[in-house]
Amino acid sequence: MSVTALAGLVMILAIFATLAIGFPIGLSIGIGSAAALFIILPPTAAFTCAQKMFKSVNSFSLLAIPFFVLAGNIMNNGGIAKRLVGCAQLVAHRLPGALAQTNIVANMLFGAMSGSGVAAAVAMGGILGPMEKEEGYSDEYSAVCNIVSGPTGMMIPPSNIMIVYATVAGSVSVAALFMAGYIPGILWGLACMVIAAIMAKKNGYVSKGHYTFKFVMKTLWEGIPSLLMIVVVIGGILGGIFTATEGSAIAVLYSLVLSFIYGTIRIKDLPGIIWSSVKTTAVIEYLVCVSGIMGYVMSYTHIPALVANAILSFTTNKYVILLIMNIIHLIVGCFMDPTPAVLIFTPIFLPIVLTWGMSPVHFGLMMVMNLCVGTLTPPVGAILFAGCRVNHVKIEQIIKMMLPYFVVIIICLFLITYVPWFTMVLPKAVGLA
Repeated sequence: MSVTALAGLVMILAIFATLAIGFPIGLSIGIGSAAALFIILPPTAAFTCAQKMFKSVNSFSLLAIPFFVLAGNIMNNGGIAKRLVGCAQLVAHRLPGALAQTNIVANMLFGAMSGSGVAAAVAMGGILGPMEKEEGYSDEYSAVCNIVSGPTGMMIPPSNIMIVYATVAGSVSVAALFMAGYIPGILWGLACMVIAAIMAKKNGYVSKGHYTFKFVMKTLWEGIPSLLMIVVVIGGILGGIFTATEGSAIAVLYSLVLSFIYGTIRIKDLPGIIWSSVKTTAVIEYLVCVSGIMGYVMSYTHIPALVANAILSFTTNKYVILLIMNIIHLIVGCFMDPTPAVLIFTPIFLPIVLTWGMSPVHFGLMMVMNLCVGTLTPPVGAILFAGCRVNHVKIEQIIKMMLPYFVVIIICLFLITYVPWFTMVLPKAVGLA
């Protein structure tokens, strides 16, 4: 066995072995990659590890992640989430299961600002869960509607996972990825709303009435400043006024000023909010760091080429290959958070799809949507566990009720995979693709 083959085998075995005994994913990647590097370059392995770790995070675009995380935490603590719920109620109050429909729309809106599906599910579940209980909705129904719509926040921009993908993939525009995420994210949300309406009719959860003109105007007056953040940040990026990274800093400033105006955040609250954001960012950045070593080892040992040759030896039909990739991503998503999955599988699969001219933007959205499904499934399922906790239900109580949602979400996934129009129409319309 050659040295490179041995190094690749050691890396893979070390990663899976450490994961099996309970190591965090970042530590497993770091240990496996470093062990392989010591086989390849024993005299300079330590220096190369440090160099690759620094190089992987020495990226201007990655600065957007801590800013968007901070903006999301400010919004969650600054009363902006509650005002978004009011706006969502105006959209959904005439639909069957109005409060659950409001939850879905609110998750889409909040996710579009915070970039975090978990944050959206926790914030909206905490606000709307008690209201739904008062209206007679079952805890299981409320929890399911909240959980299945949480991942829309990872696709509707801004999205931290898209920023990570853009960094790993190379010369991919973050702005193009952001624009490409709107239709898939909205499609996911609308599909969930259809199933929620069917279940609401079956259980007798009907709309309770109409809102007065005065209430509508008051809700809009309170909510429009929050909604304008989307216009300011995304509009500024598309208009060339600032980059995505600069837009993330604008999002922090805008949400902070708005929270001070609302009087919902005080100066003494900021250290706690900032510290929470630091901890979240540190996890993401550490994963990016160790993936720098892993990426170098994979390139040195030609693992992506070996995987590509294995798939292409099985079939050269691009539709079948995309199906295989979807299946792999769906399985991986069950056991791994989206960030490390993107860091590991982008260098493996992206070169394959580029050979037949698939846009890296289209592939990025396909990958992100696949991994978003994994946030709803055990054993990792961050949004699943967060939603169950905030809605006070157990996983076994809601899994059966989630199955119809999984069916429509998978249908949406196949539309995104095989019909490029859904992802590429907006980036092309604004000249980004």
